[in-house]
Amino acid sequence: MTDVRQAITEDQWQRAKLIWDYHQMGHDLAPVDVAIGLGSHDLGVATTSADLYRAGLFHVLVFTGGNSPTTRSRFPRGEAVHFREHALELGVPDSAMLVEPNAANTGENIVLSRELLAANGITPKTVLLVSKPYMERRSFATARRLWPEVEILCASEPLELDDYRKSIGDEKLVLDMLVGDLQRVIEYPKLGFAIAQEVPEDVHDAYESLIRDGFTSRVIGS
Repeated sequence: MTDVRQAITEDQWQRAKLIWDYHQMGHDLAPVDVAIGLGSHDLGVATTSADLYRAGLFHVLVFTGGNSPTTRSRFPRGEAVHFREHALELGVPDSAMLVEPNAANTGENIVLSRELLAANGITPKTVLLVSKPYMERRSFATARRLWPEVEILCASEPLELDDYRKSIGDEKLVLDMLVGDLQRVIEYPKLGFAIAQEVPEDVHDAYESLIRDGFTSRVIGS
């Protein structure tokens, strides 16, 4: 098992980089009807959502998310509420935003945001999901399963893995989350939560080796 106090090796970072690159969809962004900022511990989601709003890619922005064990201390009033406040500080008008404060997982992010939009008379055909960089693929797969009638694009803060790990400040947590999200990409389609996606062999090998190395705090059932 990897000791939390032990330095992460360069080989482990190289394996993590394979997973990081796989998680990102690489979509070419275009104007959409609605954007949805997915709640998490990462305030960069709100920053990126604000940047893309100011770039004119959408006129309606939903922030979704309540609390989780990893966000309760940082965002005590809920992820979506804090994200909205941050976006206001960055110049997004309140009239452009809707807040969904109850979602506890990615599926609920999608379903409850869709219901909130419908309650406000909005039925989008194109949706931009803004997430953590390593959550793009899982959010895409979830939305395609739960909201198949809309076109989904994905975006995240444009950071390389080295920059992201420094911004978070907890390197083991970053690797744990990369591994945990890939496990969900692999396992959730079997449970009906997401569409299936091919995982390249080198990415799968990197995933299994990092699990053996002990990067498992975000693995289901750990």
